[in-house]
Amino acid sequence: MFDPTYLVGLVVVLIVGILLGYLLRGKKHVNLNRVTFGIIIVLIFSLGFSMGSNSALLNSLPSVGLNAVVILLFAMAFSVLFVKVVKKLVKIG
Repeated sequence: MFDPTYLVGLVVVLIVGILLGYLLRGKKHVNLNRVTFGIIIVLIFSLGFSMGSNSALLNSLPSVGLNAVVILLFAMAFSVLFVKVVKKLVKIG
């Protein structure tokens, strides 16, 4: 069963990160691009490993593939839209 407190925790961490980034934006900071990229690669690998080791998921993948692609496209579109809106609200670009 899905635990909504988990999602709330993720959103809280995201908001804290945004606020810290906003408050510290004029300060000298460490370039975290490589660290972020490395973490993303580890997460993608973990997702692939989890999918590959779950035979029930692999068997149902063809039937839910289209739904997954649609969800992916919406997630990407709304992520880009959210970033553009926040950039305009915060006036950073």
